[in-house]
Amino acid sequence: MTSEPVADDAATFGEDSGRPLQHDSRRPPRWFSRGLVMAALAVFVAAFAWHAFFQLKGLIVNVLIAFFIALALEPMVLWLVRRGWKRGLAAGAALVGTIIFALVIVGLFGNLFVQQLLELFRNVPAMYADLQDWLSSRFDVTIPDSGVLVKEAMGRWGDDVASGVLLVGTSVVSALFAITTILLVVYYLSAAGPRFRAAVCARLTPNRQTEVLMLWETAQRKASDFITSRVVLAALSSVFTFAFLTIVRTPYALPLALFTGIVSQFVPTIGTYIGGALPVTVALTSQGIPQAVAVLAFIIGYQQIENYIFSPKVSAKALQMNPAVAFLVVLAFGAVFGAIGAFLALPVAATVQAVMDTYWKRHELVESELLRDPEPQSRARRDHDRTRTPKETPDA
Repeated sequence: MTSEPVADDAATFGEDSGRPLQHDSRRPPRWFSRGLVMAALAVFVAAFAWHAFFQLKGLIVNVLIAFFIALALEPMVLWLVRRGWKRGLAAGAALVGTIIFALVIVGLFGNLFVQQLLELFRNVPAMYADLQDWLSSRFDVTIPDSGVLVKEAMGRWGDDVASGVLLVGTSVVSALFAITTILLVVYYLSAAGPRFRAAVCARLTPNRQTEVLMLWETAQRKASDFITSRVVLAALSSVFTFAFLTIVRTPYALPLALFTGIVSQFVPTIGTYIGGALPVTVALTSQGIPQAVAVLAFIIGYQQIENYIFSPKVSAKALQMNPAVAFLVVLAFGAVFGAIGAFLALPVAATVQAVMDTYWKRHELVESELLRDPEPQSRARRDHDRTRTPKETPDA
């Protein structure tokens, strides 16, 4: 008995059955190859974009810094333009004036820092000899001479020091290139001004133009508020530092206090350590170890007070941001983008928050005790509840 061949799907579900043709499960669908190619292309584009982002992260951060610097300089540029200056000349004057001010600050305090640092290096051998005598007389402990320690250190870490010097030289070149890029972008953004905004808005519909201009104005206001908050914190730091240095009779109290306040607020992450290093060095070279330790303890203590009390309140008031959110945003931006990211975290986050407040619809709150604090009880009611006897307690 012979069996007839089994008909395929096309024959089984063909015209005779009156039903639509079904796909042959033994073959891939027609869209499979095209979908596979599109998926591979999407993965390739995503990997390329991810790699390009990390390669261009430094440039993106520099452009972002330049953008916010240009926003911060905009009020000064507008002030000059209203007095008859041309836009390009006003932008150049504002930028050059800011650079000169920064160089004057660095020149004044940098000279003092270098002098005190050299004085410290000259006094290190004598301080080490005093430490040798003190340990020998008090605890009968003998430590090697300073010359022996220097020779051992050079023999052990000489290669590392040479590599570190080369790395520092490379970092200086990279920093100079980044600074040049930032200054050029700042000038072009400030000099273009309305023409740049008009070129962007010309590509958009009227409704989108209004939104872009609103976002630009919001970012400019937040950048100005950020600079204001930094100035307030620098003033507080300078005042408290000056008062403490005056109490412990550290010389150059006023310039040291100004240096500490300015550097600690406008140099991200390491500004606190750089700002505190100079007064500690001056106290060590001019007064002695106890005064230097006292100044160091004050710097550390004040930094904690500023981080947990002054900075959150000032940032929240100037940028209208919750103190806890401001603290977490700084940590997050610092972890992703480094020191510069920590410095730009607050104005960027404040701008994003303002945009969300504009476009994120708010709803009426439901009635709940969790949404408000309880009403304060009167003194008589509290005394009555405290003196109430168990018999007077109402039944549950």
